Amino acid sequence: MNANCAMPRLLIAGLSGGSGKTLVTMGLLLLLRRAGVDVRAFKKGPDYIDASWLAWASGHTARNLDAWLMGQETARNLFQKYAISDGVNLIEGNRGLFDGVDAAGRYSSAALAATLNAPIVLVIDATKMTRTAAALVLGCQKLEPGGLIQGVLLNNVNGDRHERILREAIESECSVPVIGALPRMKRNPLPERHLGLVPPEEHEEMDRLEQSLLAWMEKRIDLDAMLAIVRGAAALEHDTGGSEPLADARGLRIGYLRDAAFSFYYPENLEELERAGAELVRISALDALTLPAGLHALYIGGGFPETHARALSANSGFLESLREACAAGLPVYAECGGLMLLARSLSWKGVRFPMAAVLPADVEAFAKPQGHGYSELVVDAPNPFFPHGTHLRGHEFHYSRIVSGSEGVASACAVIRGTGCFAGRDGLVVYNTMAMYTHLHATATPEWGVGMIAAASEFAARTKLLSVAS
Repeated sequence: MNANCAMPRLLIAGLSGGSGKTLVTMGLLLLLRRAGVDVRAFKKGPDYIDASWLAWASGHTARNLDAWLMGQETARNLFQKYAISDGVNLIEGNRGLFDGVDAAGRYSSAALAATLNAPIVLVIDATKMTRTAAALVLGCQKLEPGGLIQGVLLNNVNGDRHERILREAIESECSVPVIGALPRMKRNPLPERHLGLVPPEEHEEMDRLEQSLLAWMEKRIDLDAMLAIVRGAAALEHDTGGSEPLADARGLRIGYLRDAAFSFYYPENLEELERAGAELVRISALDALTLPAGLHALYIGGGFPETHARALSANSGFLESLREACAAGLPVYAECGGLMLLARSLSWKGVRFPMAAVLPADVEAFAKPQGHGYSELVVDAPNPFFPHGTHLRGHEFHYSRIVSGSEGVASACAVIRGTGCFAGRDGLVVYNTMAMYTHLHATATPEWGVGMIAAASEFAARTKLLSVAS
């Protein structure tokens, strides 16, 4: 059943990556919350870390919207499912407004705004710029004929005179309001490293960060002007029906590693397993002495095992129990950082650290990306989770690669687009374990949840038979 529903919304876009979109979006979320406005946050694209910061700033789970991964209709449905009607929904774009997978800008932030009929506020880095800012806005307006660009927010403004010239030029030439002018920050309050921002789990001064962002924003943002744009968004047709779980996981216990080393999980992946009835067991590879007993499957997401390699390697009891569980046939699905944990060794900054040695391969993390972007795979060999011929769409962003031992490992997937593990292959298979560099989103790949639950059910039935026989 469909119904029209007001979902006040706004997409925060930039002219390029590094324009300040993430900090601006976080600051706006905090400012709105302080004003008593309920908020929800969304991230355009597959990025885990930006979404985790938006979740912190909003106080609610942030959702990734990626039409390349999941299709326009699914991205729209996902937004409608989690957006609120009484409050503000902020969507952070990625890269430049029109940057997509090709010269036509397919799957860009502008395309997502059109899919959601969401007004756009354009963040302009005003460093050493005055009237040219108006030319940039005019160019964006020409490429976006739908009239969705409804405001501009200036970043890195150098004083009142600079702001006045920028504001006059943009408002007179472009007929859109400048809703804020932010000064250059003395220092970036969000530390970065090789994969981008450091995740919130590893940031030690959250209260100080919040105060810093609020101080940067207050008295410099016209909240009334912004809210007028947000609340002017047209109502969206909303599907009020629900969907049935893809499989029955009642009685199954599925573990997942979640700590500072492993934090890259789309919430929908875990929710899909829970919705099917599975009991999820959160485990820390840094702190747990062994894997918990009674698991029917294990999910190891990505993260930063290289920066925690010493602690992971030192937790030998946990690594041994993981190795034994894999050898006993526990279904284990691992992505990127999970693959690194399952490797024989992980080398980082010239130091080699022994890992779980489930995979007879050695991994090294480098200073530059070894795989970055969208990926497409076709399953063409036996594995615990996906039928032959399954088409998988995901993304990869890894600084590590297999440096030895790959010749001794079976693989399940041909890489159609992307890098994968080696030689056009991804999805290494050992025992009942599958490890891949590609990250999958359960909404885009429903076969993932079905496969996890089927493998867990089969393992549960087999272990039950063995216990009865003994």
